[in-house]
Amino acid sequence: MSLGRSANDHKSAAVKRARNDSGNKVTVVLGAQWGDEGKGKVVDLLATESDVVCRCQGGNNAGHTVVVDEKEYDFHLLPSGIISTKCTSFIGNGVVIHLPGLFEEIDKNEKKGLKGWDKRLVISDRAHIVFDFHQAVDGLQEVQRQAQEGQNIGTTKKGIGPTYACKASRTGLRICDLMADFSEFSTRVKNLVLQYQSMYPALKVDVEGELKKLKEYAERIRPLVRDGVYFMYDAIHGPPKKILVEGANAALLDIDFGTYPFVTSSNCTVGGVCTGLGIPPANIGDVYGVSKAYTTRVGIGAFPTEQLNAVGELLQTRGHEVGVTTGRKRRCGWLDLVILNYAHMINGFTAIALTKLDILDVLDEIKVGVAYKINGKRVPYFPGKIIPKSAGKIFFSSTAQNAQHCCMLLERSLALM
Repeated sequence: MSLGRSANDHKSAAVKRARNDSGNKVTVVLGAQWGDEGKGKVVDLLATESDVVCRCQGGNNAGHTVVVDEKEYDFHLLPSGIISTKCTSFIGNGVVIHLPGLFEEIDKNEKKGLKGWDKRLVISDRAHIVFDFHQAVDGLQEVQRQAQEGQNIGTTKKGIGPTYACKASRTGLRICDLMADFSEFSTRVKNLVLQYQSMYPALKVDVEGELKKLKEYAERIRPLVRDGVYFMYDAIHGPPKKILVEGANAALLDIDFGTYPFVTSSNCTVGGVCTGLGIPPANIGDVYGVSKAYTTRVGIGAFPTEQLNAVGELLQTRGHEVGVTTGRKRRCGWLDLVILNYAHMINGFTAIALTKLDILDVLDEIKVGVAYKINGKRVPYFPGKIIPKSAGKIFFSSTAQNAQHCCMLLERSLALM
């Protein structure tokens, strides 16, 4: 067979494919702060008109609450769109899956009224598996950090970080491995446990017990598993479809762009959509950023507009600010336009959904952070290095006396982004 090309071949190879021929576009919903912005509610609204709803990264360290017909559903691994009987929910290759956690979540939501999920759920064969010992290692690492550095990361201890670390070091196991030769799978699991025990001698693992459970889960999950790349390709290049991507965590928790090291272990900005689903950038359509009308954060890390006073307590109480996954009270403060602008620079939001404006209605004065002052110099950007409070200051703009007026002013401010 000849590998040579004719002049006509070279001519045709130079023709660019028009971007509007690339297939269906995906609509993306992302957190624009530190998570807990209300992404699940926005996704639920959009899912009613969607054919496919996808998760592209994270694991059961994320938590979304959706209320339907006065029933409250909590989702950690399942896409929030699983409630809609008209669409398919897809868990992509970028997600890390703890199988016991997945089926526990399904069982809990079934008791609340979730039906027919098994006909609407598809799982990528390339998604990595979170083992119970990953969760144990997560806890041991937190203890180690506390002992060595005097503070921990504030991880959810769901095993997410260790699983992504295994993925990067090429020792992880994927759903497709579980679907294949179980004897080979078992050997690789045992080798991985030995590696961890060499690093953490205190780690105790019931390997045979975990393998027995995984063998049972393998049969339960088998009908749901598909080649994720081909699934998404068919969804994009087949008949017209509305495809929605539900981001987990948020921009300021991104492993590259967040307040490192107090971040999650995946890319929860728009780039993670492409790598976590196996789709090209040309198929990204609208990107919706979700932000509260104030700011919250769970756990440790920088928070320039945090209010450690009566305002913060009011926002926490009135906004019912408790983490869905951890049950921890959220730290609360004024809206920070610096981090919103930063999130927009990375994600290119085509619109922003502002949530919980009504929480501010009882306040006599509403403030918005507009710039930082670092070492005596006013800066309008978000720094990569966390600045000690002693060296930094936040500039506020006093804005409004009610939520309606606040919304108008926020729209004006965000229009300048």
